[in-house]
Amino acid sequence: HKVKGVKELIEVRSAHILYLLPYSPDLNSIEQIFAKFKALLREAMARSFDALWKTIGSILPLFAVYECRNYFLNSGYERT
Repeated sequence: HKVKGVKELIEVRSAHILYLLPYSPDLNSIEQIFAKFKALLREAMARSFDALWKTIGSILPLFAVYECRNYFLNSGYERT
């Protein structure tokens, strides 16, 4: 955070701030999720709004909790 005073509050608790580059897709877990999501959408080849809507509904359950957790771990987030 770059809001005045936040850095000091964090450092007082012996924590460290790691700033990402302005755009770091490899360190952004949502980019990994979107990559899989978009690949599945392309594979489905839905060509109407209704077909697309149904496809999205069928794709979302394909993201297991453990998989999403792994995306975060792969992005450098630690387990708590």
